[in-house]
Amino acid sequence: MVTLDVRPQLLDALSALRDRVAAARFPLPLPGAPRARANRDELLAQLDDYLVPRLRQPEAPLLAVVGGSTGAGKSTLVNSLVGRRVSEAGVLRPTTRTPVLVCHPEDHHWFSGMRVLPDLTRVWVPQQDGGDDLLLPGEDPTRVLRVETADTLPPGLALLDAPDVDSLVADNRTLAAELICAADIWVMVTTAARYADAVPWHLLRTAKEYDATLVTVLDRVPHQVVSEVSRQYAALLTKAGLGDVPRFTVPELPESAWGGGLLPATAVAPLRTWLVHQAQDPGSRQHALARTAHGVLDSLKARMPELAGAAAAQYAAALRLTAAVDGAYDSEHARVRGRLQAGAVLAGDALKRWRAFPLDCTAGELLDALVESLAALLLCAVTAADERVDEAWRREPAAGAPELTGRDPALETPEHRIGLAVRRWRRELEEYAEEEVRDLERSVAPDPEVIAALVATTLLGGRRARTAGEGLAERLGAHGALRLRDRGGRLLSEHLDRVVHAERERRLAPLDALDVHPEPQAELIAALSVLQKER
Repeated sequence: MVTLDVRPQLLDALSALRDRVAAARFPLPLPGAPRARANRDELLAQLDDYLVPRLRQPEAPLLAVVGGSTGAGKSTLVNSLVGRRVSEAGVLRPTTRTPVLVCHPEDHHWFSGMRVLPDLTRVWVPQQDGGDDLLLPGEDPTRVLRVETADTLPPGLALLDAPDVDSLVADNRTLAAELICAADIWVMVTTAARYADAVPWHLLRTAKEYDATLVTVLDRVPHQVVSEVSRQYAALLTKAGLGDVPRFTVPELPESAWGGGLLPATAVAPLRTWLVHQAQDPGSRQHALARTAHGVLDSLKARMPELAGAAAAQYAAALRLTAAVDGAYDSEHARVRGRLQAGAVLAGDALKRWRAFPLDCTAGELLDALVESLAALLLCAVTAADERVDEAWRREPAAGAPELTGRDPALETPEHRIGLAVRRWRRELEEYAEEEVRDLERSVAPDPEVIAALVATTLLGGRRARTAGEGLAERLGAHGALRLRDRGGRLLSEHLDRVVHAERERRLAPLDALDVHPEPQAELIAALSVLQKER
């Protein structure tokens, strides 16, 4: 007989794997990302709500979760198994909202704490007339678990009535899937009218995939067609590889109508006997627990590499997006450097000002024109880089993430940021000029602003600014002029690099904030490898 392995080393490896799964993120809208997120959430639910608590406390009661589609009669079935109304059913759909867990009073402590389903708030208040659960003030009914006790259930067995898996309310569907993941035994309920529907079969195939301990209930079957419907349902199960799954049929009775009343004990006796046997017979109990637990553990062999592959795809996409930004900005950075060497800044109004300097243009006016022209050149480069990025990103599905497409209108514009950077360069260049003028051993020192205008023209004007270098040497001497040009050139290069780097980082910031890294892929595979060795 297969037994549960509850060694501390295995639990440690499983906890480490759980943490790796929880840390995995799939924020980029790649084709496989929604499936990866759903698989991650489902796996986390199975680890947190079932596998880890079950391995830590194998002596805890068996939990049988009753699931199925709308109108399958789950609540009536649970009430009838217990022998009194503990879960409300009714005409309105979806009927089951707050999930109800029923156990023997001696087992209450197993479920009153956070051992299983730790994300659900426990309430023990009874239902009120009219069928609505009395919740705590401000409580979200979709995140509450109502715990009931009943002497009619044997110790060691708990039943959980889950919301409809096809509920019109999305939160109900999510919670139903989460609750089923917490089950030792999956009790799948369908009806004579809906046993071929897609929803129950999705649950059955999922249970088969995970090799969970499974039982099916064909509910509300009219007497006239019991044999025929049972035969057809059995054939479908056999075709799906589920022919060995225990199958129970509950006839359609007056008590079934509108979900009211309790079914006669004889109607649910076979199912109740089977469940009680699973809980009380040591061999059957051990088999049920071990099968479901090992089914989840075995499923990790396929699920973890799939998650790792999705994480790798996320990182590969992030690298492509980053490379597009780097390529665009590197190209424009090189182009700006070439334009500066060619004297492109000394054009238009700046060139007119230089030709009018110093007779019809002051040094301050020349500096203003040069700064404006330099800012325009840098803005043009940044705009061109962004356009290239946009073109490249349009070919990437990952670039459709909302975080990457939205632009905050409240943020500073590139014009503003580049203007500040260029004016800062001018101020520092003027400070350099003032230092050179102070160091001159002359009785009549040149105007520092004139010196700053000449060195700026020399640095930005290319061949057109040859006379600016000559004028600078006349005023500062050859060594002083060369020293100031070198310092100013380094300063210009630093500011140019800083502007391009800052704009590149701003473009990459939303992508960086998504925190897509290469580590999750390796960590997921490594965690699985450690777990496999411990097994």
